[in-house]
Amino acid sequence: MRLTSVRLLIIIIFAALLALVLVDESEDGQAHHWGFLFAKKEGKQPVQLGPRPFYLVEVMEKSALKATLQACAKGPFYKTDFSIGHRGAPLQFPEHTKESYQAAARMGAGILECDVTFTQDKELVCRHSQCDLHITTNILATDLAAKCSEAFIPAVLDSITGDIISPASAKCCTSDITLDEFKTLKGKMDAFNPAAITLKEYLNATPGWRTDLYSSNGTLLSHAESIELFKMLGVKFIPELKAPAVAMPFEGHYTQEDYARQLIDEYRRAGIPAKNVYAQSFRLDDVLYWINKAPEFGKQAIFLDDASLVGDLDPSLAAMKNLVAQGVKIIAPPLWALLELNENNEIVPSAYALNARAAGLNIITWTLERSGPLKNGGGWYYQTLTDVIDNDGDMLEVLDVLARDVGILGIFSDWPATVTYYANCMGLTG
Repeated sequence: MRLTSVRLLIIIIFAALLALVLVDESEDGQAHHWGFLFAKKEGKQPVQLGPRPFYLVEVMEKSALKATLQACAKGPFYKTDFSIGHRGAPLQFPEHTKESYQAAARMGAGILECDVTFTQDKELVCRHSQCDLHITTNILATDLAAKCSEAFIPAVLDSITGDIISPASAKCCTSDITLDEFKTLKGKMDAFNPAAITLKEYLNATPGWRTDLYSSNGTLLSHAESIELFKMLGVKFIPELKAPAVAMPFEGHYTQEDYARQLIDEYRRAGIPAKNVYAQSFRLDDVLYWINKAPEFGKQAIFLDDASLVGDLDPSLAAMKNLVAQGVKIIAPPLWALLELNENNEIVPSAYALNARAAGLNIITWTLERSGPLKNGGGWYYQTLTDVIDNDGDMLEVLDVLARDVGILGIFSDWPATVTYYANCMGLTG
């Protein structure tokens, strides 16, 4: 009997829907999920991690942790607030660009960071420093170079040895230009060549362990635009109020409090619930301003510690308790400040970490995937652990101690997929 056209159409539609919920297991053991209809219904949609987390697990030394991480290689993997996109995903994408943020969200970062500074017309924009445009954008190759605080000056090299007598330099600040001018620039990988004798040499200096594959069209964003983008991406917000590089009050009337208030006001205008915003600053006064003047945001504001061997903050229990007494609930030092080696060369929580937790502080830390290859001790971010860091997979051992023993809320990463993988394996996706 011939099927009617209506019955045939129903069968075709049913078959198509069935295909959408099938899961295909590839040869590498990773699951490719087509069941996004069911995932959306449950409020979770699988994310894309790419090969790097799997590579890092495979190069780990044999351990119980490695076995645990290998066992969850088939996923699925979901977005997690434990994974924080540090300036987006700047291991391979120009920092603080639309493309970098999109990449971080696709890798499961549940929270994204816009470092906030201001332009000449006092508009807030996403930049790591007020005066980093010469190394993070193409400004020196545009007509706006004429507005830079300091023009490009080539390096002076020894004619015989080639040693640097004086390094190449420039200084271009967001406060040198207006928002409209800022938006004409393109983001590039954060780098410069101090030995450059030409502008091209100065700009083309990306480290070999990063890449320029995705840096040809970095889209710069205002802070307000980042809010709208993050809303669309379905992530939370962790803006950092950067220390101004210009004298405050700027132009005689724009004060530090105006600046701190403006940041919060942009979330209010966008209708963002305060519970989804983690405002942060290295200036305790900024954090206390939010606690006292914008308490709905201040109750989860983050006090960043730029600790040079914990030199900028007293790590004693009394000092930590004093922070809590002032209303601070979250502290964020670099990851090495939270860890040390015991007499058996095992990675353990530092006195800093133990005192912070004993005082009742929650902890966020920074930054994973920012050191390049770890074969020679890991560099600045691993300075208290140098003797046991010699393998890229060691970062997962470090992450495990931070998560299990220190009890961090989350960690900034230049490649959020690595943290997303770990968090999903360990059930840190709630």
